[in-house]
Amino acid sequence: MILDDNFCEKPNIEYPCEWGYKIIGTDKSELEAVIFEVMGSRDYTVSKANRSSKGKFHALTTSCVVESQTDRDALFKAFQDHRDVKMVI
Repeated sequence: MILDDNFCEKPNIEYPCEWGYKIIGTDKSELEAVIFEVMGSRDYTVSKANRSSKGKFHALTTSCVVESQTDRDALFKAFQDHRDVKMVI
């Protein structure tokens, strides 16, 4: 089997750029508060929430401009480590 050498390369992302995060948890209001808390003074957007078929989980998508991979990863970790967040994508 021959693999393309380019297959494993990381994408070339030019910063600053707009980056989005999907935040999943059990309470929509708590997720909105988490986004407000983590984003701080940044300008950001939040899109309409989705809900699981049984209503147990909610998802919000938020995006903002990130200055670097370090900035992007720090936001991801802040969402991931928050007690009201079950998953970040």
